[in-house]
Amino acid sequence: MSVCKPKTPEPPPSTSTMKRAQLVFVPCPGIGHLVSTVGFAKLILERNENFLITMLVINNPYDPSVNSYVESLFATHTQIKSIAIPAIADPPVEALTENPERVFIQFIRDHGPLVKDAIVNQVMANSPAPVASVIVDFLCACFIDVAKELGVPSHVFFCSDAAFYGLTVYLSEREDGGQPKFREADLDYTIPSYANPVPYRVLPLVHRDPAYETFGALGRKYRESNGVIINTFSELESHAVNTLVARDDLPSIFTVGPLIDHKGRGLSGSEAAKRDEIMKWLDDQQENSVVFLCFGSQGAFREEQLKEIAIGLERSGQPFLWAVRKPPSPGEIVPGYYTTYDEIFPEEFLEKTKNIGRICGWAPQVDVLAHRAVGAFVSHCGWNSTLESLWYGVPIITWPSYGEQQINAFQLVKDLGLAVELTLDFRRDCPTDFVKAEDITKAVKYMMEHGSEYRDKAKATGEIAKQVLLEGGSSYVAFGRLIEQWLGNKL
Repeated sequence: MSVCKPKTPEPPPSTSTMKRAQLVFVPCPGIGHLVSTVGFAKLILERNENFLITMLVINNPYDPSVNSYVESLFATHTQIKSIAIPAIADPPVEALTENPERVFIQFIRDHGPLVKDAIVNQVMANSPAPVASVIVDFLCACFIDVAKELGVPSHVFFCSDAAFYGLTVYLSEREDGGQPKFREADLDYTIPSYANPVPYRVLPLVHRDPAYETFGALGRKYRESNGVIINTFSELESHAVNTLVARDDLPSIFTVGPLIDHKGRGLSGSEAAKRDEIMKWLDDQQENSVVFLCFGSQGAFREEQLKEIAIGLERSGQPFLWAVRKPPSPGEIVPGYYTTYDEIFPEEFLEKTKNIGRICGWAPQVDVLAHRAVGAFVSHCGWNSTLESLWYGVPIITWPSYGEQQINAFQLVKDLGLAVELTLDFRRDCPTDFVKAEDITKAVKYMMEHGSEYRDKAKATGEIAKQVLLEGGSSYVAFGRLIEQWLGNKL
């Protein structure tokens, strides 16, 4: 009697025999946008090596550090190909300062022919794989038209939060319905992606008519894409995500976050030395004792406000690490660095706080937030910073300054209960906006002495953030659906 031998299992197909696809990213030329975009691209390759990824890089004419940052990013992520889009005429600084949203979006739009040329002649002409999607930053939605002209799908990469995406949809529908623009007399607005009524004061981004129209137009444009990819997770923004998912008239959304760059870019010798000094200082502090103040790449205050912060910190008696930037010089829009702090802070402040405080121009934010000594984060509430803080379980004290930060702060305090309010409506471009020392002291002391519920909730959220990226987690599953769409052309 013959015995049938079991068949030897066939080896899995090699990468060369599996279907491959090209993804073309067009990020916004700002550090915050670039970090999360490159992080997302890297995660795609870690998840599925059958993708070829090309990043089209638009020159930032106002901040040379962004361009050097881009070079260092791609030097450490060599599997991602980058193509520099030729520079065009810079918008006048005066126009950008007066009407930043409209002027910047027009600056991006003017790159359309160059972006199309790069995709056709440098990507399609040389790629062994078809373009599965052109993935555009949420501020670069105009390039959805380029993808249409080329007959390829497009996706929007939303490096901010789901609730803010919902706000852009709301603005577009409000305009289309002929409703009036926001007015100060109308104290609160019911915006579906926020769980609580939104006060006028936390919507300064769209107080001006051009900005209102700009973000309404973006919300309208997103509808023409094949999907919106959001750097968030459904457990964090359950109300906003559920509201958007329930809409069958909007593109599919894919919540793939949190996307956090734990390694960061390569540091120069001087930056590495500064990092080591800061981390050594933190090593000497007690657990959860340090207040970390950092306000993003564009965060800078007038000297009067800096002095008020100094007084507030001194009175709090808490150890602190404070990243201080210098306001832009005349004719510039990017903050700089002080050469000495003697020119802005009273000598007695520096003397009194030398043993409990440390002031720096630049800080390795992710490393600092990950340190056991940090117990609170006074933050501008940019979305990347928010996700980093929650990942490491550090509760936030809100001090928004520009962009969508005010409504981010509102969501953190009112909808999510993850932050203590210092201010929700501070605007760096408003000379009358001023936060008093006593309010700073009060917020810091409250968080450090009575904020255990915020700390516990932040730590619990951080644990969830880690779980959603693992197999079976909500972001892992959403990522899988997205990859399936790209490789299977399920549009």
